[in-house]
Amino acid sequence: MTPPPLETAPLESGSTTLPDGQAPDTASRVAAKSGSTFYWPMRLLPASKRAAMFAIYAFCRRIDDIADEPGDPDAKRAALDVWRKDIRDLYVGGAPSGPLTAALKGAIDRYGLPRAELEALIDGMAMDVAGEVPGSGGMRAPDLDTLLLYCRRVAGAVGLLAIRVFDRADPATERFALALGEALQLTNILRDLAEDAGLDRLYLPRELLLAAGIDSDRPGEVLAHPALPKACEALAELAELRFAEARSAIAGQARGSLWAATAMMVLYHRVLKRLRAAGWRDLNARVRVGRRESAWVAVRCMLGIPPAA
Repeated sequence: MTPPPLETAPLESGSTTLPDGQAPDTASRVAAKSGSTFYWPMRLLPASKRAAMFAIYAFCRRIDDIADEPGDPDAKRAALDVWRKDIRDLYVGGAPSGPLTAALKGAIDRYGLPRAELEALIDGMAMDVAGEVPGSGGMRAPDLDTLLLYCRRVAGAVGLLAIRVFDRADPATERFALALGEALQLTNILRDLAEDAGLDRLYLPRELLLAAGIDSDRPGEVLAHPALPKACEALAELAELRFAEARSAIAGQARGSLWAATAMMVLYHRVLKRLRAAGWRDLNARVRVGRRESAWVAVRCMLGIPPAA
């Protein structure tokens, strides 16, 4: 994935050691500095839920940074394995290794977060490391099944963790979480084409590229191809279907404990609509919702009157 920029150097696992005398990051500082669309829906949660969501978000950012930074693939895999060990230790009584793992332990203990979903996130980030996807140097025009597996790991897992924080882990909300997670990740992919190409990544699935008449998996060639908008529109249609599935899964239940997830759904659907309106003509133009708009949507959802996407 291509995350919003962090202003501090990434930490290895839960370490509190930073260069040049910097103070260690806490989960809330990581979230606050990220500029994420998720920030205001998380920020307005009650304190214990907010702390848990910040911990999950900070964990995602740390392992994402490992996959995205330049470096030897073996070293990246080793760093992800350190996180995997730290997560497993938290479930067998091990002591947290730093402030971020301490925050995660608090969330795990309070909300019963499943270890399998935290490990799925690590597995998803590992797919971004060169050599992890067969026949590729990383994620470059994967087949659709591989892309959907990636979405399940890096976004569906977050949804299944979040609904436990929101106290709504039941079959309907699990369907909602998985559909919404895929919709959000596909939207990210369509928004971040240029940034991902800078990392030699191309998440547009091979089948959609071929259907559009694009037979390359080289990010630069694909992004310069005149048929790129056709492939992007096809993926946007899939994202729209997933947004619709998410709305259907919780029809009439989008208030109360799920208001924050509803806000995320509204905000990201707005991003997708703006991307489609822009038509992928200028891939360097950043399409996003601002903090003021994000805060307004979050407050409306919190009050039980969500605005239209």
